[in-house]
Amino acid sequence: MKILVQKFGGTSVSSPALRQRVVERVLDAKARGYHPVVVVSAMGRRGDPYATDTLLDLADEVGGEPNRRERDQLAACGEIISSALMAQMLCAAGCPARSMSGAQAGIVTDERFGNARIVEVNPAPVLACLEKGIVPVVAGFQGVTRRGEVTPLGRGGSDTTAAALGGALQAVAVEIYTDVDGIMTADPRLVPDAGILPRLTYQEVAELALQGARVIHPRAVEIARQARVPVRVLSTCGHGPGTLIADDMGRGLTGETAERVVAGIAHVGGLLQVRVEPADGGSEGTALAVLERLAVAGVSLDMIFLSPSLLLFVVDQADRRPTVAALQELGTPHRIREGLAKVSVVGAAMHGVPGVMADVLAALREQGIAVFQTADSHTTISCLVAEADVENAVRALHRRFDLGRGRGAAAGLVEAAARSNGFTGEAGDGHEQTG
Repeated sequence: MKILVQKFGGTSVSSPALRQRVVERVLDAKARGYHPVVVVSAMGRRGDPYATDTLLDLADEVGGEPNRRERDQLAACGEIISSALMAQMLCAAGCPARSMSGAQAGIVTDERFGNARIVEVNPAPVLACLEKGIVPVVAGFQGVTRRGEVTPLGRGGSDTTAAALGGALQAVAVEIYTDVDGIMTADPRLVPDAGILPRLTYQEVAELALQGARVIHPRAVEIARQARVPVRVLSTCGHGPGTLIADDMGRGLTGETAERVVAGIAHVGGLLQVRVEPADGGSEGTALAVLERLAVAGVSLDMIFLSPSLLLFVVDQADRRPTVAALQELGTPHRIREGLAKVSVVGAAMHGVPGVMADVLAALREQGIAVFQTADSHTTISCLVAEADVENAVRALHRRFDLGRGRGAAAGLVEAAARSNGFTGEAGDGHEQTG
């Protein structure tokens, strides 16, 4: 049985016309011999009547102390509405379908209300539908604890649902349908010539997402990587092959895309830098006390730098108050620089390549952009810059690494990569595509 998991985000099911596109996608998959499993998000975004944020706003109107359990019950409703409606539309189109909540689809989570993690997927209920020729339409973003409590999976949870089902069902691929044509080399709002990346490794996509790019959720990428299930990001309403995410298969390809060092540029704003310089010159004990106190306060740190006389780290602007409070409680002298952003270059091929950091700094220096801190890994180089410089920084790095080129070769490279991973790619060819 060739199982294909198709996930449709909130924008893809937000209107009758778009929901009809979803029906067409599912029918097309069936016509080409696949057994589709559909995963849907809640319809639309905040302000739309059935969007998750709109439903949660209702709870906020009640006031009082938030009740996590009841909020989770409410948060799960949007996806259930979507799944029931899409199943009815498929049935009306002559395609037997059945809506399923996360619990009914066999998705078991831990007991972290509001941001649960999947601990087990029992594929039997979904397989039972498929064996009867019925298309399961699963509510994304949710599961159930072993005690029967409904639990949302947090932001990007529908992606996680799709990846987990793909792994448990041994699907040939997971398709993520959204309102963009694929994963791009940079934010097209900042870089007009940003192009669609034809294929990326799991590691590259996870890093792009972690560094601020709005792509598939990194938790979903990790689940797909562990299960070795290829993922393709497509547009519900566009044309083209989208972006294929799979193992590091690019080294066997030829052409400029196979030779690239940097895959894309990501950025995230609203950051501040904290500088701690202990009066006694010894930072190790002070750093430990600061890190422990901030962990207790629930503050997430980034770009941590520690030397014998200095501790630097970056936090989100939203965490300014608990960060300052923790430092004041410790009596730790500190300075804070606000209005910052992190700009990152990401590419699995940069590991072991000399000169990449030099290129990054040269590109920013040519634009007169000050760099306040850097951090790097095997696949990522990040620079902390003024938020006002983000647009120039992203554009300069995009030019420096020549990421606007080679878009015409995308389709052929995607298909070559897909074949090398055992997925023919038929599900993305020749039809219109958009949580």
